Order: sequence, then structure tokens, then C-alpha cells
Amino acid sequence: MPVDALPVAEHDGAEEFEEHRGRLFSVCYRMLGSAAEAEDVVQDTYLRWAAADRPGIVIPAAWLTKVAVNLSLNRLASARVQREAYVGPWLPEPVATGGPAGAPLGPLERAEQRESVSVALLTLMERLTPAERAVFVLREAFGYGHGEVADVLDISEAASRQAHRRARLRLAEDRRRFEPSDRRWREVVDRFLDAAQGGDIDALHAVLAEDVVTYSDGGGKVTAARIPIAGRDRVGLFLGRLVGMVTREHVLAAVDVNGVPAIMVLLRGDIIAVFSPEVADGRIAAMRIVVNPDKLGYFARQMAARG
Repeated sequence: MPVDALPVAEHDGAEEFEEHRGRLFSVCYRMLGSAAEAEDVVQDTYLRWAAADRPGIVIPAAWLTKVAVNLSLNRLASARVQREAYVGPWLPEPVATGGPAGAPLGPLERAEQRESVSVALLTLMERLTPAERAVFVLREAFGYGHGEVADVLDISEAASRQAHRRARLRLAEDRRRFEPSDRRWREVVDRFLDAAQGGDIDALHAVLAEDVVTYSDGGGKVTAARIPIAGRDRVGLFLGRLVGMVTREHVLAAVDVNGVPAIMVLLRGDIIAVFSPEVADGRIAAMRIVVNPDKLGYFARQMAARG
């Protein structure tokens, strides 16, 4: 049960917990790359909070963060095994953003804040160990000092520094420079959307970078490419086939996903896909497509709540 469905009861600390729920979700989502699992961890954190000796907790925010991060670490350890057996490319669950203060992922005004929840970076973070990921998230996304990280993870400051350095090195090889201009990013997405809606294959090709790569996450639940597709010609052919399958019953719409413009596809009112482009130098450098219905549930609930 998501935490926002919890009854507010002062005796179990629910009202005070609600003040921290959004931040805890944003931490857990960055840790796990899964909105559904982040909700579960936040719920487990609440259960521990409700059962704790709360008058003895000096700084509730620090206590809750420590519990949530360590519960996330436990889930990451088992998730690594599951994701190694995952059918096709594994991609993080899309989360709709652009609401008040970037909710539910917190403020996303700066490029660094948007990058911290980008589908590209969350995918890259799969190569980190759970401890490296925790240190990286706390340092890069939330500005924790190494002393604070050490307190959360029960490690030394030296160990925190080493893990942070290893994480940055592991990510550096394939980490693109984040496109700073939201306007430019939106222009590219609008060009892609216009081409897709109009069935203009030449215009579709024109918006792709020469070395573009497409990843499709169907999780074995629906038909999807099980290996990445690379190169403008091959990706253009692949996307062209998808565009050719669009009927009058499909609706393509632009929406902010993980801090940047993206595209959702609806069929008879149901969301069936989310296309998350990565833009560099005015073209689409990568396209990550989530069609696994299990990964679209949270996003669909967000869209339904927005009407």
C-alpha cells in the first residue's frame, strides 16, 4: 500500500512521517530505479517509524533516511540477481515530473538535479555496487557530506570517499554531457513527435544522431527488441516500423518524464509505452523505450491523477 494511502493517526506518527514521505521516495527511487519498489520501501520505513521509540529520535529526517537507504540496499542486493536474468535490456520505471516543485522527485530546476533522475543515468548506475550507488546518490543528488554518508551507511568517511570515487569512475566512460537547455531538448522531442504522428520517415531519420542507440524494455511480457539497436539507419528502420503500426486508436503525447521532455503512447486510453530520448548536440543520441506493463503502473496512476 503506497504511503500516501496511509490513514493519518497521530499516535503512530503518520502525520509527522508524511512531512518526509516525498523526500524518502525521491531517495529510494534514485537508489532502486523502480517507483513500485520505492513505494514499498517507504511503506516499510513507515512501519519501523510507527514501532520506534520516537521521543528518543533526535533528528527524524536523519533516522528515516538511514532506515530507507538501508532497506533499499537490501533490495538492491537481491535485485541484482533478478536483473541479471531479466529478458532484454533493463530500464528504470518512468516517473512523470513537471508538477509542483518537480514532484514526486523533488526540485528539478538545475541541469544537475535533472540528471540525477534521468533515465540515462539511472540505467548507468546499474553497473555500481549497492554501496557505491548509495554513496553516489547521497553525495550527488542530495549533497550529503562524506561524514553524513558515513553515518547513514555505518562506514568510515574514508570508505565513503573511496566508494564515491569508484562510482564516478565507473560511470564516467559512458556518461554523456547532460543537455542543459530544456527548450532545445523540447524542440528535438517535438520534431520527433511531429514526424511520428505524420508518418514522415525522412524527418524521423533527420532527428537521429549518427551513432544513436535504442533500448527497449519489454521484460518478456510484451514484444520488444531484446538487444540494443545501434546506428541511424538501423534505429530509423526500427522506429519507422513502430510508427507504421500507429493507428487512429493510438495517441502520442509529449510529457515530462524523469525531468525532461518525453513521449507517451496510449491505446484506447491505456498507456502502453513511454519513449525517453537522450538529446545531445540537437539530435536524439539514445532512445529508451519502456513497454513492460509492470513498469508503467506508477506512471499510469500519475497520469490518471492529473486527469
